[in-house]
Amino acid sequence: MRAFHPAAFVRKNGMNSTIGPAARIRAFVKWTITPPQAYAAYLVALVLVAGLSFYAGTLRPKKPSGFGPPPVAAPHN
Repeated sequence: MRAFHPAAFVRKNGMNSTIGPAARIRAFVKWTITPPQAYAAYLVALVLVAGLSFYAGTLRPKKPSGFGPPPVAAPHN
């Protein structure tokens, strides 16, 4: 008969290791620059830049408040 050994039931953290945020970002960048993901990342970045530039182009500049038309008696050079 085998004896009960509690070490057999100890959880092993092989795949569930926790990594810091800097290493997580590095791992994501390394994953992103591999060829299949790189094409998708390029297209996503292209769409984001195009969308943001279109949005910025549709914005109207704020009119300055507090400044009216120049007074009639202003000197002309």
